[in-house]
Amino acid sequence: MKQYFAHPQALVESERIGANTRVWAFAHILPGAQVGADCNICDHVFLENDVVVGDRVTLKCGVQLWDGTRIEDDVFIGPNATFTNDSFPRSKQFPESFARTVVQQGASIGANATLLPGVTVGRKAMVGAGAVVTRNVPPNAIVVGNPARITGYVSAIPARQKDAVASRRNTGPFGNSAIPGVQFVHLPIIPDLRGSLSFAEIDQYLPFAPKRYFLVYDVKSREVRGEHAHRELHQFLVCVKGSCSVLVDDGRLREEYLLDTPGAGLHIPPMVWAVQYKYSPDAVLLVLASDIYNAEDYIRDYDEYLTEVTQP
Repeated sequence: MKQYFAHPQALVESERIGANTRVWAFAHILPGAQVGADCNICDHVFLENDVVVGDRVTLKCGVQLWDGTRIEDDVFIGPNATFTNDSFPRSKQFPESFARTVVQQGASIGANATLLPGVTVGRKAMVGAGAVVTRNVPPNAIVVGNPARITGYVSAIPARQKDAVASRRNTGPFGNSAIPGVQFVHLPIIPDLRGSLSFAEIDQYLPFAPKRYFLVYDVKSREVRGEHAHRELHQFLVCVKGSCSVLVDDGRLREEYLLDTPGAGLHIPPMVWAVQYKYSPDAVLLVLASDIYNAEDYIRDYDEYLTEVTQP
């Protein structure tokens, strides 16, 4: 006896439908498709054979999922969102295998968005209505436009201007942060008729002795850099020209800081996920590091980071 509901006008050919799932009128699910429990499959949805849908997924009206599509648990897909699986489609010609498109746990796809073949939308990311997703979307990112670009991150405290941070700071040059170890640092600026000078000294403004520096510049304003954490390395960021935003994430909370003056620095300790984006065209980001380059110190996968940072 089936444990799901199917509208009399729905065509459900698959026997792999989870308990308490609801399939509404004119939906069509082919025999090879798999649908989890507690899903809501709305009118005029079509699922091809090589499709896997997790638990508690909502597929709004007019969504078609083609071979190679994987939808993880707790995903929302808005009306008429379009999925594709063949980069070079021709009538009556089929590739050896279709591209794998994945929407990870808790992500949301807005109405009329289009996902090109083979992209992955990261966990809890949000794709805006009408966006055209041409490449992978990082976890928690908010993307909009054509092509889709990152405009923010879910649940991040909005970018904080230096004056706003200064009004909440503790005594001394260091600003408050809800993320342990992260420090927004107010660096001195000394102006005179010849120009301005900003500086930092170890143990006064710099929380560590740098062993390496690098500069990031000529970044297209919509590009994203960073997207990793370090196991042992400390970093100190100063945007010496122009501006950029820095997202810090400890697996519980996310904060976003605007660096737009040589008089502002951001200390990022080990085991904090960091992303830099929203670069101005003239931005030059100076990064001081507590040690020399070590590829083994990087954590570049967000799921791996969450696993490590939550270990007791």
